[in-house]
Amino acid sequence: MSRVVLVTGVSDDFAARCARALASLPATTVIGVDLVPPRRPLDAVTFVRADIRSPVMTGLITGRGVDTVVHLPRRGPGRSRAAAKELAVLGSMQLLAACQRAPGFRSLVLPSSGEVYGSSPRDPAVFAEDRGHDGGPRSPFAQDCLEVESYARALGQRRDDVTVTILRMAPLMGAGVRSDLTRYLTAPVVPTVAGFDARLQFLHPADGARAVTTAVERCRPGIYNVGAPDVVVLSQLLAWLGRPSVPVPRAVARALRRTRSRTGLVVPEDLDGVTWGRVMDVRRIADELGFQTHWSSRQAAEEFVALASPGVLRRVLDGRGAEEGNEDG
Repeated sequence: MSRVVLVTGVSDDFAARCARALASLPATTVIGVDLVPPRRPLDAVTFVRADIRSPVMTGLITGRGVDTVVHLPRRGPGRSRAAAKELAVLGSMQLLAACQRAPGFRSLVLPSSGEVYGSSPRDPAVFAEDRGHDGGPRSPFAQDCLEVESYARALGQRRDDVTVTILRMAPLMGAGVRSDLTRYLTAPVVPTVAGFDARLQFLHPADGARAVTTAVERCRPGIYNVGAPDVVVLSQLLAWLGRPSVPVPRAVARALRRTRSRTGLVVPEDLDGVTWGRVMDVRRIADELGFQTHWSSRQAAEEFVALASPGVLRRVLDGRGAEEGNEDG
């Protein structure tokens, strides 16, 4: 049986990777949609330049016989909060309304984020999918993800013939990954919250794309955590990168985040995540969908470190090692 899959946001590298992986599946036609042309070739994916907020999406989904939509809400880096929310939340709402009106539509796969769990000293060491939301502080991005998830679940309730699969992904990590977190990790000097050493769980983009293709193939409803089963602590990762860290009180870190343009110091939007850390239980997706990552968190981090520009501490150590080698010679 043939399948027609529509993937949104394909100008983003990860969305484009997902679209290419889906196009490699047998009897699968993939349509990639975005307002901006993709930066890299999409191979067998058909690109359509369109705005998911536009009424034309209903005609596109119906006219092309789309039965599956993989929706990757855009963060809109560098945009104002209002513009980012319109792009991610209102765009998602309008896209899902178009899906609801399409009679042949049968499946939605929504890659979301583990940030929706928040992070605090009251939380468990590992988050399971049935963990409730305690209303604690969350980043604006996490709040947007929760709102988009609620729209996706509502679609499944209104259309009982539609399968809704939500993938709560750990932060992407690997060669060339650009995100709020990687910008923080590769700053010349990294402010950390004094007294804390966050446990970090990662997902390699190749594994993320495999998780999406698995969700499309298996077509099982529910929420699934996606990430490598191991963790890396923040101080360990900064040491590999050679970035000097400056421990500051949490209140100071929050202030630095607001004054980044004046101080030049980078503090991530998800400050809670690099304070207390966040680790997800990934057994459900293994048990129910048969998915396991190929890359560990450590391997994904090591790949990122290998291609990142060396920090000052790495340059000092490398230079010292070269000098010692010359003396030995």
